[in-house]
Amino acid sequence: MVLSTFINRIHDGLPLSASVDDEQDAKLNDQKKQVKVIMRKINSNSEPRASIESGEYTIHYLMSEGIIYLCICEHSYPRKLAFSYLEEVDKEFNKSFGQQALRPGLRPYAFVEFDNFMQKTRRVYQDSRATANLDKLNAELQDVTKVMTKNIEDLLYRGDSLDKMQDLSSSLRTQSQRYRKAARRINLEAMIKQYIPVVGVSLFFLFLIWWMFLR
Repeated sequence: MVLSTFINRIHDGLPLSASVDDEQDAKLNDQKKQVKVIMRKINSNSEPRASIESGEYTIHYLMSEGIIYLCICEHSYPRKLAFSYLEEVDKEFNKSFGQQALRPGLRPYAFVEFDNFMQKTRRVYQDSRATANLDKLNAELQDVTKVMTKNIEDLLYRGDSLDKMQDLSSSLRTQSQRYRKAARRINLEAMIKQYIPVVGVSLFFLFLIWWMFLR
């Protein structure tokens, strides 16, 4: 289930809104500290969406229009549902506040009232019917199999950064583009080999017709 949600600006990390949670949950509070560390490592060049494994939990984030949306989930909670939840939060927050969230001089948690929407949406995604009908939901939700997944220890304690995740993702995209270009070139060469004899014969007959009747 979704346990906690955060909305921050990317360029300065300003917290705009957050869900109101049980402050007595020590494990959840530890994960909130991890979220703050992650926020310090994220910038506009980081991977736009990622899942970061952190012990019994997974921290998912989505960046959109200069805003980052994060949620802490139980490790077993389906990633598709987590990102579908974040997308709903993104859509409603952008619709409600838009460019207001990017203006300078905002105080922290200027949109704290948005927690009402997050709590209501979170309850929908905790409904047992949602998880029971996961197969049906999977057909309707966005495919997130390509979302970058990282372990929290790698990210925070071994010196890896979200920029490195971006570099890896960019490298994979570059290699994919090279394969596609090579495949197109091979297909073109095969097409040329297939049709050049036909073109040659056609040109020969056109030349004969011209030579015999039209010159």
